[in-house]
Amino acid sequence: MQQLQLPDYIIFFVYFIIVAAYGYYIYNKKKTGIESTKDFFLAEGSLTWWAIGASLIASNISAEQFIGMSGNGFSMGLAISTYEWMAAVTLIVVAVFFMPIYLKNKIWTMPQFLTQRYNKQVSLIMAVFWLGLYIMVNLTSILYLGALAVSGISGLDFWFCMWSLAIFAIIITIGGMKVIGYTDVIQVFFLIVGGLATSYLALNLVSGDGLITVGGMLDGFQQMKSNHDDHFHMIFKESSPFYSQLPGLTVLFGGMWIVNLNYWGCNQYITQRALGADLPTARKGLLFAAALKLLMPALVVIPGIAAYALYSKGLFVNELTENGEIVADKAYPVLLGLLPVGLKGLSFAALTAAVVASLAGKANSISTIFTLDIFKEYFGKNKSEEQLVKTGRIVIVISMLLAILISPYMGIDKKGGFQFIQEMTGLVSPGVFAAFSMGFFWKRTNSAGALFAIVGGFLIALAMHNNWAPLSLITDWTTIPFLDRMGWVFLICVAVMFVLGLVMPDEKKGLEIDAQMFKVDTVFAVGAGVVLTIVVILYATFW
Repeated sequence: MQQLQLPDYIIFFVYFIIVAAYGYYIYNKKKTGIESTKDFFLAEGSLTWWAIGASLIASNISAEQFIGMSGNGFSMGLAISTYEWMAAVTLIVVAVFFMPIYLKNKIWTMPQFLTQRYNKQVSLIMAVFWLGLYIMVNLTSILYLGALAVSGISGLDFWFCMWSLAIFAIIITIGGMKVIGYTDVIQVFFLIVGGLATSYLALNLVSGDGLITVGGMLDGFQQMKSNHDDHFHMIFKESSPFYSQLPGLTVLFGGMWIVNLNYWGCNQYITQRALGADLPTARKGLLFAAALKLLMPALVVIPGIAAYALYSKGLFVNELTENGEIVADKAYPVLLGLLPVGLKGLSFAALTAAVVASLAGKANSISTIFTLDIFKEYFGKNKSEEQLVKTGRIVIVISMLLAILISPYMGIDKKGGFQFIQEMTGLVSPGVFAAFSMGFFWKRTNSAGALFAIVGGFLIALAMHNNWAPLSLITDWTTIPFLDRMGWVFLICVAVMFVLGLVMPDEKKGLEIDAQMFKVDTVFAVGAGVVLTIVVILYATFW
């Protein structure tokens, strides 16, 4: 596997200069006097729909997709794309039903929603949960997997790559959400162009005719589909070895909805991009992100399947093997090593862009929650806007340092990177989504119910994950797919919340909601219809 050469480094350097220079330009252009917290954390009224959509994708797509999801493509095939295609559907649901509620009730952060709908105790507990999850799972995973990939491709020292990625992300993040939002447009450009170029070359390599052409790409895809048909099915049967990760129709009608609705609708890291905009702009941004989501498997899953096809032909067996076992997460970095000089640099820039954009978005969300929902509320009520923004910048640096220090000890390398994040997040998301969804649409939902969902839901999920008593007396929960376990936890939380809502006094803390909020304009309706139709066709084709 050839590592980067001078032309590759030049292309990467050009990418770095463009992003840094544009970020500096945006920061100075938008800077007007003392920076407010809403301006720094939310870029209130400054992001266009295309910037919101691009930022959503740039923050979402990272090493966990390029490395982890590509690795899943290598092992299980196209089925892992369900996370991307179901996300496209979910983004439309969030745009229609969630975003109007947030904007109508002037919600800026997710803990603020919990304070307004329930009470400060629920909000504080959830804020602490989110900070722990974002730093110990998401930030560490993005940094670790990103550094692993960058090191593997460039030949540079692992720790040097980790520190470099962190510093690059900090430079972007301390500029605030405006800088993140607009530089993410460039990041997405590199991400898509580099990702598609990698897929194009990979499919031509599979074709084996030695020519880099569109015909070779199509021939490579047909070869993969004919020779490895088992890698082109979206729904697994119970007999499949991957059923525990994607259990049959659960991906369409079960726990996958909890994963996606919680991630795209109840997650500060994601919703923050749209909360500073008006409703039409926010909706268009979410729809744009949904359209881009349809494209993502072509960037990250197809290369993984191509790597499997090449491996089946006897290529880079040694590179993918460690201690006698295949390491699927090495598929994408190894594949990049086969690309020609120049194109390798572009793909390297795409991977780096994905990692840095996700780090910046995550660090900004950590800073927002800590500064506005914990520090300002409990320690800094008399602090000025300037002091709060300064605190936010300090938190960005501290959270990145913590992630660097603890990432080697989180066991990310013991399991596929993408799967690690999904399962760890799945311990929290069922209860959180229950608290949000019931809080949205049932006025009698109370603080006791929300507290049970958030804390009790986490403890139940943890008990199932480790098969602890007394739950272990019912069944061996480790034999049940984690997506199905999430479904059970969610149903338990909703049932308890419903009972508590009936037997306890009504707190009368419902949100301001009316039917008119959920109406959409014609352009959005047509766009959403196109996205949903494409999703149906994809599932019907690759069932």
